[in-house]
This record gives sequence, structure tokens and C-alpha cells, in this order.
Amino acid sequence: MELLKIALTSALSAVTLFIIAKINGHKQMSQLDFFDYITGITIGSIAAELATELEEPQKPLVAMIVYGVITYALTIITSKFPKMRKFINGAPTIIMDNGKIYRKNMKKAKMDLSEFMVLCRQQGYFNLSDIQTAVYEYNGKLTVLPVSTRRPVNPEDMNLSPQPEHIYTEVIMDGRILEENLRRMGLDAAWLQKQIKSLGYKSAKEVFLGVCDRDKRLLLYKAE
Repeated sequence: MELLKIALTSALSAVTLFIIAKINGHKQMSQLDFFDYITGITIGSIAAELATELEEPQKPLVAMIVYGVITYALTIITSKFPKMRKFINGAPTIIMDNGKIYRKNMKKAKMDLSEFMVLCRQQGYFNLSDIQTAVYEYNGKLTVLPVSTRRPVNPEDMNLSPQPEHIYTEVIMDGRILEENLRRMGLDAAWLQKQIKSLGYKSAKEVFLGVCDRDKRLLLYKAE
């Protein structure tokens, strides 16, 4: 009977874990943010406890459900409220731009020079002069924009001198205008509304994602 109980609680644990995973969606390990990683480990530990809990299996079961609900609720909150997304998940941090390494930003990202160099080499950049902009994402990955003369096919080999490229900044996400990003670029909501209408949209609510560069080039993407 004890072995049968273990088999039943293990099956219950697996089914509950599967349901929680389906509800919260699937992410690759590289896509997990800090909170996803922690809750994933916690839910897995509780599931293992549930598999062998014979006396009161309802306790770890309730704990699994609570963690699953909290994780799902935070997913909804971060998708609906950009400010909460920034608070919970964090925000990308520019580590290097146009030949300058920002020490304060590195300190903010809890990164030292050695770690930064390792991340650059992992991206294939052994010479920092090949990097235009390096951004430390909230999931712990380093995103690198190479200088214009180092992009494949290498324009330098063709005696070309392309203009420097810059990273686009999000100004609309999920139909919401990110006014803080606009102010950082020296723009305002009135300018954005005018551009939105000129591109055939009635309002920002029709836009799933809007990005803008330093030259005020606006790209809008409609949710499909």
C-alpha cells in the first residue's frame, strides 16, 4: 500500500507540475529571468516533496498551486504594466557605447571587467574596438551591436564606410506609450501621436511594438 501511495502522489506531482508549466508557458533556460529561475527551482523542489509525502500530500500540493498562481499573476502584471515589468524583471543596462565603458552601469548590473570581457568573447568579440554598443539584458545575456565596419559581409574589406548604426529604443509596448523613453530621446507624446497617424494608425493602442532610433526613425509593428 505504501508503494501504491508513492506511485499515486508521484503521478499527482507530475500532473500538477505539467499543468502549471502549461499555464505559465514554456521558456528556454536562456530566456528565464531571475524570478522565473527561482520559482522554477522552488516548484520543482515542492513537486519532489509531494511525490514522497504520504501523510499529508495536500500541503505540498497547495504550496505548488500557490507558487504557480503567483508566477502566472506576475506574468500577467508584467505584460500589462510596463513599470511593474521594469520593477520585477529589471531593465537592460548599457555597459559600453561608442568606445566608452560605463563603470556606474557595470556596478549597477553587478558586473566586473573580467566578467564583461568573458561575455564579449563568448559573443565572438575579442577586441572591444569592434563593439559599438553592448547591452546587459535583464536575463543575464550580453547583446552586442558591432561597429558598422565589422558587420558581415565586412564593409571594410570592400572599401566602404557605412554610417554608424544605433540601437532602437522601445517607445510603444502592448499599445502603451513609454513616456520615459521618449523623454530620454528628447521627444514627447505629441510628436509620437503625429508620427503614428502619418504611418496609418489611429492611436498607439493599435500598435503592438514601436521603436525609434536617434535619427527619429520610427518603426511600428501591429499585433498579428
